Amino acid sequence: MATAPTTPDAGSIVMYSTSWCGYCRRLKTQLDSAGIGYTEVNIEEHPESAAYVEQVNGGNQTVPTVVFPDGTAATNPSLAQVKERLAA
Repeated sequence: MATAPTTPDAGSIVMYSTSWCGYCRRLKTQLDSAGIGYTEVNIEEHPESAAYVEQVNGGNQTVPTVVFPDGTAATNPSLAQVKERLAA
């Protein structure tokens, strides 16, 4: 499995996104409402991050791609899935 360029601190996530992604905007709003910390990385502005996103998504630049403190990734997770993974 590919190693994320940035691994988040416990209790937070790294979210790879784009400026035009509606799913990314929705997840950011939900994370803000739930008080879950995140670091956003725009893959259009950081090509090395786009390469990572492609690695974990079968060659596709699918966003949001979320990285958890244990280094695992999920593509377009729901808020419930993020909470569950952070609680594990």
